[in-house]
Amino acid sequence: QVQLVESGGDLVQAGGSLRLSCAASGTFLIMNTMGWYRQAPGKQRELVASISYGGSTNYADSVKDRFTISTDNGRRTVYLEMNSLKPEDTGVYYCNARMRLNLSQRTSDFWGQGTRVTVSP
Repeated sequence: QVQLVESGGDLVQAGGSLRLSCAASGTFLIMNTMGWYRQAPGKQRELVASISYGGSTNYADSVKDRFTISTDNGRRTVYLEMNSLKPEDTGVYYCNARMRLNLSQRTSDFWGQGTRVTVSP
């Protein structure tokens, strides 16, 4: 019933900017931590940024001071503002949400389908 849909991935030259968004549809009781992960070709998926229920943010060292994560619409949407993009930022970016859907279920993780970001030299 609950789905996460990412958008905003594109081809951009180094130094450019992109804004990714992830919209949560359906009904949930509470949205806890939300985050963005990415997977580059031949690499394992890694955490890029996360934002907690209380608003605390965490960033990978490789993107600190360049990327900004934020939420809106009662935490139904999470954004990733990416500036000063580098070729090494290339990869598929996945939205992750840790949610409790209702009182009958415990908190669990949900994932989007991914959106591709390609940064050319």
